[in-house]
Amino acid sequence: MGKSIAIDGPAGAGKSTIAKIVAKKLGFIYVDTGAMYRAMALYLIRKGIARDDITGIKKACNDADISISYEDGRQVVLLMGENVNDLIRTEEVGNMASVSSTVGAVREKLVALQKKLAAEKDVVMDGRDIGTVVLLDSRCKIYLTASSKVRAKRRYDELTAKGEKCDIDRIEKDIIERDQRDMTRENSPLRCADDAVKIDSSDMSIEEVADAIMEEAKRKL
Repeated sequence: MGKSIAIDGPAGAGKSTIAKIVAKKLGFIYVDTGAMYRAMALYLIRKGIARDDITGIKKACNDADISISYEDGRQVVLLMGENVNDLIRTEEVGNMASVSSTVGAVREKLVALQKKLAAEKDVVMDGRDIGTVVLLDSRCKIYLTASSKVRAKRRYDELTAKGEKCDIDRIEKDIIERDQRDMTRENSPLRCADDAVKIDSSDMSIEEVADAIMEEAKRKL
């Protein structure tokens, strides 16, 4: 069994950015579980399945082939063998992922792959249910959060930097709705694990958050 760091938290808290930095510093493999759920969401969108068609989602997810590989030290998310890194970061995919990830059949398929990765390698994994479901035995669990306003501003800056027109109030509304769905879903709801350390990154720099997690990792691992 490899060593692991489990990072959970709501959308836009900076989990992926921080997890990548920590993994690089420790020489661990970064596993972006959100990207795996987004790849599944992209698959469902391509199949023309509606967000509210739960039966269709359950049926279709069985045929999806999603895996992760590393090329030049960079994580590549593969959907049916295709590199979909640049296709899974849209709002449409994110909103579909938030719904489809609540479906038990989708979670079962992807959690099995995530557990397999953690059994074989030293990993930093981030998502919504890593410390509470996927890596239950991890000795280093972090719950990373920030206010919805701060998270919306980060997302707004990210999108406008790419030249996309967006409305910050609409983004915050989407984030609050996504939090509500994630925290109240039947399967693996988002919550802070009892043995996790809670970090609010609202007034912290990326470096400060990464350093806090590194200190925790040194203590626990």
